[in-house]
Amino acid sequence: MPKKVLDVGQCDMDHASIRQLIESHFDAAVIRAHGAEDALKQLREGPFDLVLINRKLDRDQSDGIDIVRTIKAADDLASVPVMIITNFDDHQERAVSAGAVLGFGKADLTDKETEQRLGQFLDK
Repeated sequence: MPKKVLDVGQCDMDHASIRQLIESHFDAAVIRAHGAEDALKQLREGPFDLVLINRKLDRDQSDGIDIVRTIKAADDLASVPVMIITNFDDHQERAVSAGAVLGFGKADLTDKETEQRLGQFLDK
């Protein structure tokens, strides 16, 4: 059975790149959410194996780290692994402090290390 990844707040081009990366390397399907409400609704309908959240959501520029906090504060969702997508180390650190696992930046999509980070949750 394929793994499921929820991709939150990416623009069309970035979503397509992330989806291509994941679906070409793992037996996984990438489902898209545009904002916090949509993401939480889909997570509750889940299950999902991993959530990827853009640091600044494309639609309204809201802070993705706020979504990490919301997920981690919810008893029914707290166990779902979450990564922030950002190229900035300080934002990665803030996300980890909020309960996320170390994510990656869009500039790192072709790096072997990114594939390994994803593999922790998507390899069988």
